[in-house]
Amino acid sequence: MTVINGSTYEVLTEDLEFGRVGDAVLLARLYRPKGVSGFPAIVDVHGGAWTGGDRLNNAPMHEVIAAAGTAVLALDFRLAPAVPYPGSVADINLGIRWLKANVARWGGNAELVGGLGTSSGAHQLLLNVLRPRDPRYLALPLANAADVDANLAYLILCWPISDPVARYRMARATGNDRLVNNHHAFFGTEETMAEANPQHIVESGSSLKLPPALLIQGTNDANVTPDMADRFAAAYAKAGGQITLRKFKGQPHTFIPQNPTSPASVEALHVITDFIRLQTR
Repeated sequence: MTVINGSTYEVLTEDLEFGRVGDAVLLARLYRPKGVSGFPAIVDVHGGAWTGGDRLNNAPMHEVIAAAGTAVLALDFRLAPAVPYPGSVADINLGIRWLKANVARWGGNAELVGGLGTSSGAHQLLLNVLRPRDPRYLALPLANAADVDANLAYLILCWPISDPVARYRMARATGNDRLVNNHHAFFGTEETMAEANPQHIVESGSSLKLPPALLIQGTNDANVTPDMADRFAAAYAKAGGQITLRKFKGQPHTFIPQNPTSPASVEALHVITDFIRLQTR
């Protein structure tokens, strides 16, 4: 485990079930700091181009964040093509509400729950942040917690797919058939990409509740070009949100979980834990 910011807490982990959809069991891994009360917590939404990955994708990040005093609930959710949009977004919405309703069981503070999303996971997290009461995303009920919503206190976006239309057109232009096919598997059509588009939502002029956000982006990312991060950060700020964009020179897509002990990753993890501390102090 990478150690940052000096002392760390011992981290306890356990796998939990946070919901069921038909025969599908929705699992999550909880990382929590031992011997702490009133701690903040984040929901982690992994990437994988909407079609792959699981709750362990970002494990190196989870361990560092939990060791710094913040619990992490890393979600599994249903994947395309078996379950296209908006199925997984509803799973994630349920996971957010579940954590807020249950974190006090372990000593956490439901008022200090934020979100961490990477790549396509950040896209799906953003949809829930921007539309926390969308009935499509609220399709899965949470027993005994009808009053709990999916609003988050703060947001961490790592190399996010903030504009799926722009990313789809980039993938087509560069001949990246894998990404093109993944977009088709999840969205189906370009019209759906435009509807489920965080960039368009924040540019729409709608009244939005925008939590403070941190955006982490590598400058050598062939999967999500850095200009997409620039445009989203500018639109988020123009819409009234507080956002910090941190670019990491020469770093590729998913650079933190791929190489968590590199100087850039250690610095980025320091930025993330400092951001959480600032939002929850």
